[in-house]
Amino acid sequence: MEEKPKVGVGVMILNNRGEVLLGKRIDDPIKASSDLHGEGCWTMPGGKLEFQETLIDGAIREVLEETGIKLDKEKTSLISITDELRPDTHYVTAGFLCRDFVGEPKATEPEEITEWKWYNLNKLPDNVFLPSAKIIKAYLSGRIYN
Repeated sequence: MEEKPKVGVGVMILNNRGEVLLGKRIDDPIKASSDLHGEGCWTMPGGKLEFQETLIDGAIREVLEETGIKLDKEKTSLISITDELRPDTHYVTAGFLCRDFVGEPKATEPEEITEWKWYNLNKLPDNVFLPSAKIIKAYLSGRIYN
C-alpha cells in the first residue's frame, strides 16, 4: 500500500479578551482516534478533511460539530500550513483564525473532547496538541509556514 499524506484543519478561535479556545482530548488513545497520538492533550477544534470538501468548509464543519460554535466563512482566515511528520503518519494541517463567531463552546462530542476552556495565549497548558501549538506559533510569529 502506498502511503500518502493526509489533510487536517485546525481553528484558532479567539474571544474578545484575546483568549484561545482549547479542548481537552480524552485520555484513551483508542477513543481519541488520532493517528497523531494526541490523547490527553489540549487542542483547538479541528480534524480531518473529508473528500471533496474545501479547507475552509472542513474547518467550519469541524468547529460546529465539536463545539456548537458557528463561524462565518468571510470572517475566518488561513494563518498557517504545517507538516506533522511521524514514523507512522504524515499530515498537512491548515490552520485558520476566527475572532467573530456565534455561540458558546459545548462538549458536543464528549467521547473525543471532554471540555472546552479559554486560555490566555501567554498562559497555555503544558500539553498542547502539536498541530495546535504550531498554529499558535504561526499566529504569534506572523509566519504562515514554520
